[in-house]
Amino acid sequence: MKILFMGTPDFSVPVLKALKEAGHEIVLAVTQPDKPKGRGKTVQFSAVKAAAMELGIGVYQPRRIKDAECVAHLRTYDAELFVVAAFGQILSREILEMPKYGCINVHASLLPKYRGASPIQWAVINGEPITGVTIQQMDVGIDTGQILAKLEVPLDQEETGGSLFEKLAHAGAKLCVQTVAQIADGTVTRTKQEEALATHVGMIKKEMGRIDWHMPAVQIERLIRGLNPWPSAYTSLDGKTLKIWKAKVLAGTDGIQAGTAQPGQVVHADKHGMVVQTGDGQLSLLEVQLEGKKRMPADAFLRGYPLQAGTCF
Repeated sequence: MKILFMGTPDFSVPVLKALKEAGHEIVLAVTQPDKPKGRGKTVQFSAVKAAAMELGIGVYQPRRIKDAECVAHLRTYDAELFVVAAFGQILSREILEMPKYGCINVHASLLPKYRGASPIQWAVINGEPITGVTIQQMDVGIDTGQILAKLEVPLDQEETGGSLFEKLAHAGAKLCVQTVAQIADGTVTRTKQEEALATHVGMIKKEMGRIDWHMPAVQIERLIRGLNPWPSAYTSLDGKTLKIWKAKVLAGTDGIQAGTAQPGQVVHADKHGMVVQTGDGQLSLLEVQLEGKKRMPADAFLRGYPLQAGTCF
């Protein structure tokens, strides 16, 4: 099948590669424009651009996909199907209706739950035991199209946003190839989403990582995992940012007598690590990173930056 692919981040790459390996003709890869990154403002290609160049696929990087000249350019490729995976721009009705089989999207949740931009992180933050991927027939709404296929993916107890990202990217690639085959042979089924079950999530912002120590330990630990690797959960120590990469909730029998400790107060710190009081329960910090320093185990951090019980974050 002649496919025009749209995607931008690492999540999109396994889908693009799987479609190519399945023998489909990828006529064009559409991705977001190059952006300067870092202090040197070095121009960096998107993950999809880099992969497409490696595969010998042409690349198109429109600033606004809805513009008339962009729409006209897409039409020249006469693709039978558009496959979209985390592209980053909203498609117009004209684009959605352009190819013979329309546009399908690989979405990293079990729709209609977690419609929107950050379903992976929120599945971890909310403590979901199972999430998955959905292939939907795109319409003018945001993740409101008919469902063509779903695949469940369980979360591990120590699942992070990064590890789940990898799982769902590969699950989505496999499911997309299967669905495209069903579209081609006419066996695909379409199911309308149940609006009553729909939930929505917005963009993840850096400030979401600031830890509110008044929250229960269980919720803080999920936040730490969900925002790993970006933007990461963090607190403040002596006016510097302290990123928390890994932590463990202490059960009642494992907790340390806190006395009158307040949320955000260190109740224990020694060569084995540090324990912080939260709004409900205690959290053992296992891996941290002080501003300007390397990421390291908490015990190694304490050897170079000793803290006393009673220190407040």
